[in-house]
Amino acid sequence: MHEILEPRQSAGVKATAGSSIRVAIVEDNHWLRANLAREIGQTPGFVCLDSFRSAEAALEAIPALRPDVVLMDINLPGMDGVECVRQLKKLCPALQFLMLTVYEESDKIFNSLLAGARGYLLKRTSTPELLEAIQQVHEGGAPLTDHIARKVVQYFNQRGQEHSSTMASLTPREKQVLESLAQGASYKMVADQLAVSMDTVRMNVRHIYHKLHVHSRGEAVAKYLSHHKNG
Repeated sequence: MHEILEPRQSAGVKATAGSSIRVAIVEDNHWLRANLAREIGQTPGFVCLDSFRSAEAALEAIPALRPDVVLMDINLPGMDGVECVRQLKKLCPALQFLMLTVYEESDKIFNSLLAGARGYLLKRTSTPELLEAIQQVHEGGAPLTDHIARKVVQYFNQRGQEHSSTMASLTPREKQVLESLAQGASYKMVADQLAVSMDTVRMNVRHIYHKLHVHSRGEAVAKYLSHHKNG
């Protein structure tokens, strides 16, 4: 049974007329899909472009819609949400995802992070928290709970990968950026902390991904955490 979002309150979300965050929803439960679309669409600073009941429909339409953030249910009929994220990431690398789930399904959430999702939400999340999470993802944030971070670290430890050599290849600035990302900072927060531009942060992140042989923030943070745990 799907959880019901709590009633909308003041979200405390920054909003300007010309900078609305464009959101798409992939959720098979009709009531929840409609409720999410309504709550997002009626909040200043957000636009709900469309919603879809299946991964297959989302794959067909979302690349042309070009949303900023996609709310993705994990358990969908047919293709699941994790595989949908993986395929959409190939088509739209800049697209950001927040996973939706009824329960804290560790393995599925973990796999979604490896597929390219930024984070996850429980369906009982209140609307203000949902809107804050969408904005945070849009700004480059991706907080990982201790539980999920441990799962990611265990994954790399079980694979027996060597972290020291690749971590040593990072420049001091890249290490600063990675440390901030591991603490849950958004790209904007990192830029402010280091007194650099957002483009500089993005360039450093690209270099970090290349040097660590990873494709997502979750993987990069995992290597960082595992390196410090074992070092």
